[in-house]
Amino acid sequence: MANPLLAGTPGETHLLLGNEAIVRGAVEAGIQFVSCYPGTPSSEVPDTFFRLSPDGSYTFEYSVNEKVAIEVAGGATLAGAMSMATMKHVGVNVAADPLLTLAYTGSPGGFMLLSADDPGCHSSQNEQDNRIYARIANLPCLEPATAQECKDMARAALTISRELGTPALLRTTTRVNHLRGPVVLAEPTVLPKPAGFQKNPARFVPIPAFARPMHLRLLGIMDKLRALAEQSPFNTVSGKGTVGVVASGISRAYLADALAETGLEGKVKVLELGFSHPLPENLVAGFLDGLKTLLVLEELEPVLETEIRALAQKRGLTLTILGKAPGPMPRFGEFDAAMVAVALREVTGVAEPKADCACQAPQAAPLPNRPPNLCAGCPHRATYLAVRKVFGDSAVYSSDIGCYTLGILPPLKAADFLVCMGSSISAGSGVSKVSGQTVVGFIGDSTFFHSGMTGLVNARFNRHDILVVILDNRTTAMTGHQPNPGVDKTSLGDNPVRIDIEQVVRGIGVEQIRKVNPLNLKATLKAIEELKDLKGVRVLIAEEPCPLFARRALGQKRTQVAYVAADCAEAARDGSCGDCLNTLACPAFRLDAAGKMAIDPLLCSGCMLCLQLCKNIKAHKGDSK
Repeated sequence: MANPLLAGTPGETHLLLGNEAIVRGAVEAGIQFVSCYPGTPSSEVPDTFFRLSPDGSYTFEYSVNEKVAIEVAGGATLAGAMSMATMKHVGVNVAADPLLTLAYTGSPGGFMLLSADDPGCHSSQNEQDNRIYARIANLPCLEPATAQECKDMARAALTISRELGTPALLRTTTRVNHLRGPVVLAEPTVLPKPAGFQKNPARFVPIPAFARPMHLRLLGIMDKLRALAEQSPFNTVSGKGTVGVVASGISRAYLADALAETGLEGKVKVLELGFSHPLPENLVAGFLDGLKTLLVLEELEPVLETEIRALAQKRGLTLTILGKAPGPMPRFGEFDAAMVAVALREVTGVAEPKADCACQAPQAAPLPNRPPNLCAGCPHRATYLAVRKVFGDSAVYSSDIGCYTLGILPPLKAADFLVCMGSSISAGSGVSKVSGQTVVGFIGDSTFFHSGMTGLVNARFNRHDILVVILDNRTTAMTGHQPNPGVDKTSLGDNPVRIDIEQVVRGIGVEQIRKVNPLNLKATLKAIEELKDLKGVRVLIAEEPCPLFARRALGQKRTQVAYVAADCAEAARDGSCGDCLNTLACPAFRLDAAGKMAIDPLLCSGCMLCLQLCKNIKAHKGDSK
């Protein structure tokens, strides 16, 4: 059965994830080329494109990093293809160089950047508002709040980009990417085959003499975009009164719920800005006219608030504008309907409703905390165990972006600092250079290809003293097992052009290399001891597939599970042992109701690392989980 994202009939309604709806919107626009670097909350967009690519009329590729993704998609649009690149918000920092230049050269075939922001830091190292990139680069910015808008705005952004020859930004947030809602499909556009690159150096080669008129051209396009924003169906006005609310992004959904909760529907004026940049000044000014108080709802930075304040001053409008400074809304974290309802009551003077009775609903017991943890059988845990056995607390541990960052947790404690993706080698080199401290830098295989190679080149060139541990689990585990250049297999089959990490490291000029299976504790300890005694740039490659990926994609089966012998169980109960818990802390380990040490056979992956730590842990054969 054909997937409705590709073959759905116009008029059909489907329940779609926000990210799936973005895919459908791009398909309806006639998308011809898609590139990405995966990152939550954007990952389902490229993963869906990848899964559907054998049947789609577009080309899809996972890029080694976000900069490359925009450069490749940028080249495709220069050749006339409708293109898009997807990434999470911090990826746009990596990609900013080509993005801002692409705004100057333009996008003849159409180009949309999906920036998936993450208020609340659900899976990110910062809360970053990428609407600001739209201002820096002079890009139109659309912000969906529903699954239907995810589809419609993705299509609109690509269409506008193609018609005006300028890149567009679709800015989502975690709640929008991961919501589900009904989506009515429309007729896809069938675009002609890309015409190919048309030579025009004055437009496409931004040397200073050409870049200056390119900038003027871009400013002229912004005037056209402003006119489109003034008339956009994504910008709507409703309600009446002297109190107004301007909302963008997911805040519009929270506002709808809060208005219903407070009984203020229709009693305050509401301007929803879906096409939020460039600001439709005439629409906003007309909305502000007659208002005494305005509340601006936008997550993270006061971007619209600042622009509306400036507009009110320019137009000579006198009203109180509340948002973040001053105002009831925070400049950090996510909003919710209850928070917006409190703000609405504050600006309108509507009192909190009285409870119907004095009784209170019973309070449910709080759920136990469940912090993220490395999976049972994760080879990273084995590597960290070995490194800690050799170096203990005497080394400084430089970490990086990936599931292996969870090595920060005790008892492993193998992450002392982290800067950004690909930084563990270069930042670790800096610590070593100025302090003379022993530094061990950890980096994953996908992150190594993303931006770790340049750090290793720099370390070799500048003769730094650092031990680099490349945690090669044969996939991009953190974001959903997407392929990277070093994988053997993908969900669609073999990788015929695998890039060997050891050969790359040797090509960079590193000679002091060891390669181990981290689940072989004796061999790993030996390799680390050897590298510890050396100076300069040394690399340990710890290669073993992620157990989840090994089962799902590589077809590997569990052939044994570990169990605890009676003697060890008794020792754990009286507190005389517990070394396995205190040094390895595998999630499959537990103390039963009697306080005895046990291993959960359902959680055990069969890695057998624990057998190498304790003689009282045994293997039971025959399980093919």
